[in-house]
Amino acid sequence: MKRLLYDIWESITGTEQDFTSGKLGRAILLLSVPMVLEMVMESIFAIVDIFFVSKLGPDAVATVGITESLITIVYAIAVGLSMATTALVARRIGEKRPEKAAEVAFQAIITGLVISFMIAWVGWFFAPELLMLMGISHEMAQDMSGYTAWMIGGNTVIMMLFIINAVFRSAGDAAISLRVLLVANTLNIFLDPCLIFGIGPFPELGITGAAIATNIGRGIAVVYQLYLLFGKKHRIKLSRASIKVDFRIIREIIRISAGGIMQTLIATSSWIGMVRILSVFGNEVLAGYTIAIRLIIFALLPSWGVSNAAATLVGQNLGAGKPERAERAVWFTGLVNVILLGSIGVFFVFWPGFFMSIFIQDNNVVEYGSVALRIISYGFLAYGLGMVMIQSFNGAGDTSTPTWINFFCFWMLEIPLAYSLSLTMGFGEDGVFYAILSAETVMTILAVILFMRGKWKLKKV
Repeated sequence: MKRLLYDIWESITGTEQDFTSGKLGRAILLLSVPMVLEMVMESIFAIVDIFFVSKLGPDAVATVGITESLITIVYAIAVGLSMATTALVARRIGEKRPEKAAEVAFQAIITGLVISFMIAWVGWFFAPELLMLMGISHEMAQDMSGYTAWMIGGNTVIMMLFIINAVFRSAGDAAISLRVLLVANTLNIFLDPCLIFGIGPFPELGITGAAIATNIGRGIAVVYQLYLLFGKKHRIKLSRASIKVDFRIIREIIRISAGGIMQTLIATSSWIGMVRILSVFGNEVLAGYTIAIRLIIFALLPSWGVSNAAATLVGQNLGAGKPERAERAVWFTGLVNVILLGSIGVFFVFWPGFFMSIFIQDNNVVEYGSVALRIISYGFLAYGLGMVMIQSFNGAGDTSTPTWINFFCFWMLEIPLAYSLSLTMGFGEDGVFYAILSAETVMTILAVILFMRGKWKLKKV
């Protein structure tokens, strides 16, 4: 027990462990603990915002849900770029070439900045139109568009958080990513109620205040990230030699990230489809679904932390020429994730109403959200294993396999099934929830089958 506590402390404070050698279980522990806590920090962003915004009523909650469905495009690009960054940085670290890893890091940052600026322009100037496109009335879009404008207009901080934290994680400095999000969350938790409700000297900005608070918290965290990259000595340090534009590396990042972006866009665009279908059933159903999804994200993000540990181990061990060790790491991490996520799923299945009522007291919203939370949580065991398998492909630089899996499961299965069950076959909003459960379970089955074929071990990056 003493050794376990020491390892946990080392994982949180920082470690010099070489993850291509030594005990595999300890390597997974040292990587996964800070990554899990990092994802908990990320999920707190979502939970804090919805907790305070829910006090403004169902319309405000529905606006957050629709904005989140739009901003998933930003997340898709950020995740895709972070996948490419993880694969390339982890390989270079595994090859014992940290100076090359630093070059990759800088090119990834430049790529993310250029893309995010283009998205910000659209979000800032066309926020009301984007909301109306998603089915919101003209009056509601005008009243609530401030939130959307700030969230999409400020997407650069989201992009940088994802990319730079991917640099730290894939190099083995997962504890740094945890500290970065701790800074961001502390600021967000403090500023959210102040700017929403006008506490003390702060102006009362309503739903727009939630977006401004989130951007301030994330923005300061990005400044902290850059300070650590340039001013401290870690596994990766940006120096004058690494600060140059290298279009060869940028092309490689774009090539690898294209698959990652596509697989995430496919998955997240299906979420937009789910929101569009659910909007037919009214704002109360949409608000219940939005809160339920936030709770599910809260549960899934720590599991993504475990999955990210698998991706780092796969990348570094393939770089070190140890594919068998990489495969063992995936199965071991998959088992841990199944236990973790399955345990959380039990609470959502049996007591969904309790968790829903924490955020809103509207009985209809609680009822609709409880049904969504229970049905989707039935698949948590499958999700736990599937997430690890998908991230393992990405860690190896094989982003095309998960892309095809997502294309089939979400576009060919989930959206048509949701439409048929809810609008054609008469299951109502429940049909959407069962479609999500079915698609995610099939995705896990396909990922396991393709992982066992072993072609990912031969990927060169």
